[in-house]
Amino acid sequence: MANLWVVRADFGKYTDHFTNGGYTAIGWIGNRDLSDVQDRGTLLPLYKKAHPSDNSNYVIGQQIGQIARFLLDIKAGDFVITPPTNTEWLHYGQVLEDPSYYYSETNDGCPYRHRRKIEWSKEQLRRSQFSVPFQNTIRSSLTVFKVSHSDEFFSAIGRSDLINKARVRRDDSYKVVLDQILKLDATEFEVLVGHLLAAVGFEGSEVTGKVGDGGVDVIGDLNASNLAKVKIFVQAKRYKLGAKISARTVRQLRQAIPFGGQGAFITTADYQ
Repeated sequence: MANLWVVRADFGKYTDHFTNGGYTAIGWIGNRDLSDVQDRGTLLPLYKKAHPSDNSNYVIGQQIGQIARFLLDIKAGDFVITPPTNTEWLHYGQVLEDPSYYYSETNDGCPYRHRRKIEWSKEQLRRSQFSVPFQNTIRSSLTVFKVSHSDEFFSAIGRSDLINKARVRRDDSYKVVLDQILKLDATEFEVLVGHLLAAVGFEGSEVTGKVGDGGVDVIGDLNASNLAKVKIFVQAKRYKLGAKISARTVRQLRQAIPFGGQGAFITTADYQ
């Protein structure tokens, strides 16, 4: 099955070089072709020679891991995402035949010499079209990393043939949980939301809303690991699956929040 990776281009600085040149690239180990690298162990002395001042085993391990993913783990047929400077958009492409790695001495403006051949799509994807879990995954601070929730990406580009059917069955557990929540009565839902808020760090939560429509309005202080406390105004909406919270509902909550407060929804639904 194809995998999905992110390879960043220095905060989008070299994204155009990637897409125009038909490659993705990394640096770290300078003027040396890495075609002969067969395993991660080979990279350790090469990295230490290139970065003699790096003394942290954690940093060294992290950087070698990224180089190894780029050289060894990314395979022909896999897909790569790279964000441009406008991070609302995502460029994507497919890794070409193995071995697609090559060391470039071409002075095309991109300083990264270690490259993989990519067939970039002419289309871009809007980041906001993906779920919050997917968006959180691609926010990793790493330069090279594998993306979970790849099935969502394959669906977005019209490649349902690449979706792992076994993984989809496991992901159905999310829907099972929502189905169970929708079977609760109003009081049970209120108890559930109260437990959830306490679990994520709410203190002094006060239920202020009516439960006639199955929703619960709560005010509380969210404790961020004792570093800060933020007053949060929560509205809980237990809507049927597929329903969407309207812009009007969001505005109503926003209007009820005093200066300095923050708002949040806990919901079984999606948003317009």
